[in-house]
Amino acid sequence: MKLFIDSANPTQIQEMWDLGIIDGVTTNPSLAASAGVDYKTAVEVILKTVDGDISLEVLSTEAHEMVVEARKLAAMHHNIVVKLPATLDGLKALRTLSAESIRINMTLVFSANQALLAAKAGAYIVSPFVGRLEDAGEDAINIIHEIRQIYDNYDFQTQILFASVRSTLHVKQAALAGCDIATVPYDILQKLINHPLTDVGLKKFLDDFVKSKQKPLI
Repeated sequence: MKLFIDSANPTQIQEMWDLGIIDGVTTNPSLAASAGVDYKTAVEVILKTVDGDISLEVLSTEAHEMVVEARKLAAMHHNIVVKLPATLDGLKALRTLSAESIRINMTLVFSANQALLAAKAGAYIVSPFVGRLEDAGEDAINIIHEIRQIYDNYDFQTQILFASVRSTLHVKQAALAGCDIATVPYDILQKLINHPLTDVGLKKFLDDFVKSKQKPLI
């Protein structure tokens, strides 16, 4: 499973890219505002940092305007994937853009039916928002399994991106459910790396070595 970082903070993105654990980025102006960075400048830095899919979101809500904006975004860099909302206008724009080989991430997906329509219209990625579904009392993981089964049943090539990740458990659930991608906030990526028992075990190993009075090999 590929891991994307859900961030607009170039420093965080550079750190995770240098670790070799992320494959791409999802970002938007809201994340830039939260990080206190200029969105345009951040995107320029991200495109120079990460050699992988970079999902950028349109701000338009009508199909024709989405198409115009998406074309401009896609022309910025070959790694850009354009995010469209899973609305009627989004589907209309998706149909046009996928025919032009512009890669689309259909976002704000909350049902298997929306994911089915996105795949039929040629989406490159579909992004079900698991955390928000759970907030609404939905069985979000079951919806992920439904999308996976539908895509496997009919050999759709659309990738499933597990979005709205709220915990390390979500990342594990995404992998177990067969998602192609999970997009994960910086703080949760850090938590994936760390475990208290690892720290305890390392300390014990080093303490035992000091007590043994052995000489290091090198």
